[in-house]
Amino acid sequence: MVQPGGGFDLSQIMQQAQQMQQKLVEAQEELASTEVTGSAGGGLVTATVSGDSQLKGLVIDPKVVDPEDVETLADLVVAAVRDASANAQKLTEQKLGPLAGGLGGGGGMPDLGALGFGG
Repeated sequence: MVQPGGGFDLSQIMQQAQQMQQKLVEAQEELASTEVTGSAGGGLVTATVSGDSQLKGLVIDPKVVDPEDVETLADLVVAAVRDASANAQKLTEQKLGPLAGGLGGGGGMPDLGALGFGG
C-alpha cells in the first residue's frame, strides 16, 4: 500500500474502501431480511423485529388480555419490543462489528480524513 518513496497508493486504498463498502451493504441487506424475536411475561407477549429494528409482528397470548388491566398488557408489549430490539442490536454488532473494525479500527487503512478525504 505504501509506494516506494513513502507515498500511499491511493488507487489501492480506494479499492479497499469500495470492497469494505460492498461488504457493509451486503451485511445491511442481510440484517434487513433477518428476523429476531423478543418476549415478555414468560412468553405471553412476543415481538418480532427485523435485524434493522423494524417491528414485523406482535403475538399476544389471550390469557394476558384483561380489559380491566390494559396497563399490564401495554407494559408487556413495550418489554417484548425492547427485548427484540436488543436482540436485533446484538445481531447487528455481530454482523457489522468485523466490518467496522476494518474501517479504521486497526484494519491497516490510513485515516482517510488525514489525507483530505472525509469530513
